[in-house]
Parts: sequence; C-alpha cells; structure tokens
Amino acid sequence: MVKSIIYRPETLLVLTFGTLILIGTALLQLPIAAAQPDEPLSLVDAGFTATSAACVTGLITRDTATAFSRFGQIVILILIQLGGLGIMSFGALAAQVFRLRISFTSQAAWQSVFFEGQKRGNLRRALRRILLMTIVIEAFGALSLYAGLRNTDAPSGDGFEAVFLAISAFCNAGFSVYSDSAVGLRDSNLIIWTLMILIVAGGLGYTVLLETGDRTWRRIRRRDQKAAVWSLQSKLVLKTSAALILVGALILLLTGLTAGEGPFTTRAIHALFQSVTARTAGFNTINIGALPVASLLILMGLMFIGGSPGSCAGGIKTTTAGVWLARVRARLRGREDVTLENRCLPHDVVRRAALVLAIAALWNALGIIILAITEGGRPNMPFEHLVFEQVSAFGTVGLSAGLTPSLSLAGKLWIMATMFVGRLGPLTIALAVLSPPRALYKYPTERVMIG
Repeated sequence: MVKSIIYRPETLLVLTFGTLILIGTALLQLPIAAAQPDEPLSLVDAGFTATSAACVTGLITRDTATAFSRFGQIVILILIQLGGLGIMSFGALAAQVFRLRISFTSQAAWQSVFFEGQKRGNLRRALRRILLMTIVIEAFGALSLYAGLRNTDAPSGDGFEAVFLAISAFCNAGFSVYSDSAVGLRDSNLIIWTLMILIVAGGLGYTVLLETGDRTWRRIRRRDQKAAVWSLQSKLVLKTSAALILVGALILLLTGLTAGEGPFTTRAIHALFQSVTARTAGFNTINIGALPVASLLILMGLMFIGGSPGSCAGGIKTTTAGVWLARVRARLRGREDVTLENRCLPHDVVRRAALVLAIAALWNALGIIILAITEGGRPNMPFEHLVFEQVSAFGTVGLSAGLTPSLSLAGKLWIMATMFVGRLGPLTIALAVLSPPRALYKYPTERVMIG
C-alpha cells in the first residue's frame, strides 16, 4: 500500500493534505487553542479553520484575532506554512532522508508538482533552495512589517503579528491577526507595499523565483550577461501576472470601489492592492461587501485564474489561462499548432490546460447551484455574494462579502471541499480518485454539427 502511494504522487498529495487538516482540526479543538478555554471551538469551526489554513485560503467562520489564543494562532500559522510550502515537499524530503526507494517516474512527477516546467535537477538540492528562499523572503517581510507596525496604531506586541502577516502574505493565505484584515493598516504605505510584494512573490511559483534569483545573482557578479533568454515558463508567468494585476487594477478604478474612498492616489493604491490580493491572497483594505457588482465580477475573474504553478496560490493558474488563450487564437487562425513566445506547445500540455479549465468551470457551476439551494432565500445572502464566496473558496483566496460565518452547515461543508479541491488542483484530485483502465477498443467516428 505504502509503495503504491509513493509511486502515485497525486494520491500522496491528497492524503498528506488530508492528514494535515485532520491533525490541525484536532489541535484547534483543544481548549488551549480557544481564547476562552471553557468555550472550545466546535468540530465544524475547527475543521473549517484547519482546512482554510492548510489550503492557504483565509475564509473564516471564527475571527482569528479574537476566537483563538496565541497557541491556536500558532497552530494556524504552522498549517499555513506547511500548506503554503506544500506538504508534498516535506514528504519528498523525508523520502530522500530515510532513503526510500523512489522510481525515476515518481521523482519526475514530484518535480513536475514543484516546478511545472522543463527545469530538472537534484531533488534534494531544489528542496533545500526552496526552504531557504522561503525563510529569507518571509524574514525580510516580517522585519519590514514590524517596522511599519511600530508606526501605526495597531499593537505590534513582540513581533508575532509581523511574522504572522509575513508568512500569511507569502503563502497567499489571507489570515490576519486583526479582525478587520488589513483595513486598519491601509494608511501605512510600508505595510501595504510589503504585503503586495510578498503576495506577488508567493504567487509566482518556485520555478520563476529560482530562475529570477539565479539571474539576479549572476548579474550582480557580472557573469553571463549575454544569456538573456528566459524560459517559456517564466516569461509566460511574469507577463500574464503583470497583465492581470495592472488590467485588474485599472478596471477596478473604472468600475468603482467603495463610496468612502479618498483622492485618486488613494483609490489607485487600493485598487492595485485588491487586484494583487485577488490573485489568491485574501487580504482586504476595503469593505468587499460594499463593492459594486461590476467590481465583484472583476475580482471573481482574477480569483478564478489565481496564481502560477508550483506556488502557494490556487485557481486554474496563469499558465493554464495563457495556454488556453493561445489555443483559442490558434484555432481562430486555422492552425493546429499552439504557439507561445515563438515556441510550439506540446499537445498534451494544451489538452491538460483545457481539461483543468473545464473541470474548474464545472465544479464552480455545481458549487453555485449547491450554495443557491442551501443558502438561497436567507436574509442578507445576495446571489452575487454567494457566487463570490464559491469562486473565492475555489481560488483559495479568502476574500468574502461577509457571508462565511453565516453559512449553514451544508454550506460550510461544501466550501471546505471546494477549498481542498482548489488548493490541490481539480486535475490532481481527479487523478487521485480515478484510475481508468486503458481502452482496448475504439468506437466508429461520426461527425456532428457545431455552432
């Protein structure tokens, strides 16, 4: 059994995340984890919080700042860190440390989970670099946030708040030790820009971060200055991410934010912040529930796409959207080959992108119907807010119009399942639970009319 799990990384990924959530649920149910030990969390609230933290989502049924003790907040922080890095990486590292025999096929699959690109190398060395890079980025982020918190009215305490926010931002979790998320911090440019940098870095993916770091280091040392050819993975991720952030911010400015926003500069900064955080981070500096419907639709589009492969982010991923758009462009031009950046994409990559998009669309459509049944007709439950809640959970974003604590038991269970699927990826879930046998026959071909 163990051997079969090791040889199927997608199954191992599902089981390890599930185990992490179960352990987190048990710890958060302890009286010591609650702010009031005589009123511990219910099983549903503990499970929902553990799922949201492990899946780096940020949707909450109980306020992280007031419902949990410092022990409970530390448990949430550990779940965020393990879930953000990907518990899969620790499983692979443990397999190497304990010298478990892993096939070349399994190692290649593991590397595709981490890197999603053509880059290959020593797995243990790559994992060490990922862990070191994560620690360095989060440490610099925590120091910057601590400096910003000391100049605000928010209590900085012993620095725990800064560390919590840094890890939550880099892991794109959206959990905050403040009841109003980042609304109370919106006047500090240092904090706002630090959060945005951490969110963007955490959503780019380790492949892009490692490649960018290597190129920066070589440029500092003045080596290989002529080698300016980026990998297709990095170019697609960087260009798509930049386009989504900038276009999203611009459209949010046009469609409007909340009525209480100040001058244009302030509105521009908060539009940019919401465009960045909608890429699966989940922090907010404005009241999401007060946004116009058009602005909510823009945020939903950003949440559905999400971040990039091999990152802490959810959604269908930027590369999936880029490949799908390239496929549409090729079909409109009557071409069979799908190209990006003067490179021809393999057919299996194009098919996988279409499959991920289709499964994601079907899952969200099903979720909207389920939430409409379980929550529809209840007071203060507008349909657009239900749709927003569903897409936010799938994209592991954590933004909410304020509905999460008021969801019914069935609604909470569905959102938990959606966060799990969104974090691991719909295709990974499908591969883990389905193992169709290879077809030994083929049916006759017949054409149908389309359009």
